[in-house]
Amino acid sequence: MEQNRIYIFLALCFVSYMMYDAWVREHAPKTPMVNTTQPSTATPGAGDSTTLPGSTNDMPLLAASKPATASLTNVTAAPGSKLAGERISVYTDVYHVEIDTLGGDLRKVDLLKYPVSIVAKDQPFKLMDDSPQRFFVAQSGWHLPQNPSQVPGTKTIYQVAKKEYRLLDGEKSVRVELQWQNADGVEFTKGYVFQRGSYEIELEHSINNTSAKELQTNLFLRLQRNAPEESSGFMMMPVSVGPVYYSPDQKYKKYKFADIDKTDASSGGVKDVIKREIAGGWAGMIEQFFVAAWLPAKEDSYRYFTSKMDDASNHYLIGMMKAETVAAKEQQHKTSARLYVGPKIQKHLADVAPGLELSVDYGWLTFISKPLFWVMDQINTFVGNWGWSIILLTIAIKLVFYKLSEASYRSMAKMKSVTPRMMALKERYGDDKQKMNQALMDMYKKEKINPVGGCLPILIQIPVFIALYYVLLESVELRQTPWVLWIHDLSIMDPYFILPIIMGVTMMIQQRLNPTPMDPMQAKIMMVLPVIFTVMFAVFPAGLVLYWVVNNTLSIAQQWYITKHVLAEEKHTAGHHSHKKE
Repeated sequence: MEQNRIYIFLALCFVSYMMYDAWVREHAPKTPMVNTTQPSTATPGAGDSTTLPGSTNDMPLLAASKPATASLTNVTAAPGSKLAGERISVYTDVYHVEIDTLGGDLRKVDLLKYPVSIVAKDQPFKLMDDSPQRFFVAQSGWHLPQNPSQVPGTKTIYQVAKKEYRLLDGEKSVRVELQWQNADGVEFTKGYVFQRGSYEIELEHSINNTSAKELQTNLFLRLQRNAPEESSGFMMMPVSVGPVYYSPDQKYKKYKFADIDKTDASSGGVKDVIKREIAGGWAGMIEQFFVAAWLPAKEDSYRYFTSKMDDASNHYLIGMMKAETVAAKEQQHKTSARLYVGPKIQKHLADVAPGLELSVDYGWLTFISKPLFWVMDQINTFVGNWGWSIILLTIAIKLVFYKLSEASYRSMAKMKSVTPRMMALKERYGDDKQKMNQALMDMYKKEKINPVGGCLPILIQIPVFIALYYVLLESVELRQTPWVLWIHDLSIMDPYFILPIIMGVTMMIQQRLNPTPMDPMQAKIMMVLPVIFTVMFAVFPAGLVLYWVVNNTLSIAQQWYITKHVLAEEKHTAGHHSHKKE
């Protein structure tokens, strides 16, 4: 009986969440998407001089607020005019990248080994893009609020030797250099280095101070993107999209874009949820299967920040500002950092930077999800198919909990065997629930039945089910991976709903093996539950439904065996003892 109540409770939870999620989507304010400018143009001065709140050294934040003058070799743009840069294309074995000479920004990143979908295998996934619909770019430069025309920022046009770079056969890397010189003759160089087979981009900023006076400035690294209108997750648990950062002391922290919106500014209209000085950390933006993160040198200390652009673009920032750099006169100064832009491959991220593997966001059940993925990954190294790996993982989980399930199914079988007596008690006591419950408790005690024993396997399955959901939703290793026949992608729903229908059938079979509810209304609800669960599971990843189908099938086999054989043996043994007494 208690198991039936658990099923009903789960169904109500699912339905309630669906109704709540639908209400939120219907009534939530829509994200404004403003098509402001063309990708290669920008209004000079729109964004490099806001002060970081809570900073002891008045360090700038680089969010759009007060106008600042943009310059190119000491040429100041007229107010209201636009600067247009040119695009540099870079081709490697894993990337097609576009860098804009305006600011030297990384404006587009296509991941050549990750197609958009299984039906568009020739179209690479675009992780970074500067289109209004999906604005996501990486920026870096120097900041000098007292005299911005003396350093290159986001509105500076760099010079470059050529417009296309390719990683040729036999080459291990390709370097792209952008150069700019201020009115005093100080030379600034921004160099990107792309390695073969790597999603790490080396960035080197150098200052060649040929002037007769020292230059004091700050290096900034930041990511800028808009907030997506909707999450790419399923209705139950949407995936995380937004800013994250890591520090050696506080470890991994993630935020929603709404967190930045809600933050009260302490000065300058800046909304910052970090405001911390960190050495040995990183800052990035995550989405379902991919991450972009700035990885500064471990020994360098940076002040981390978040902000929202103070304009109509709906763009958010996360980044860092290095402590003041002093380029002595007639001296050279170099600062390097790395930018990871690519898939969240778990076994590689930990080697890239400490804590970067945490960007695979398994949520509150990470302690279950990580071991599940590790076991599946080990199985997959042998079978070479993630679908069969899920099946073998399910069998392994059932073996681990076999004894627990056996005790539960024994209790359920005994409950079913005394159902006629329970119905008789109901007829005897009628509406007197107190006497009937007492009579039921006496019967349970005499027959050594645990009325809640059948609930335990279901309760254990719930966290495993949710943890596996996160694994399928967040693990890029399972993205676009086929199983057999019609299942071409285990990370999305079954296109023909075959697995959900099979799952519903297995639920009906399980109900036949369980005790019949005494309450007629409860019995009717139980009859409808398989249909409700089938509809809900229809939108879940096929790999998750596969797990549930296999789990149900194994449960049916185990329950049938215990009911038909184990209890029959117990009856035979009990009869044998009774015969001996006579």
